[in-house]
Amino acid sequence: MAATNRDPHNARELAAVVLLGARITRRERLGKPTKRLENRVDRIREEAQKREDARRQKK
Repeated sequence: MAATNRDPHNARELAAVVLLGARITRRERLGKPTKRLENRVDRIREEAQKREDARRQKK
């Protein structure tokens, strides 16, 4: 279930994206690559959007 009516992410996905964002920021400061973590965030967002689009089509 979505966290809000306007947001496709559930609470677990929101927490994961926030945590990954913090990791990305830390790695950027250290000069390390972040592409893998960014791809993970994108994948989470895409899956959430697909799920919510499918749910809205059922209504």
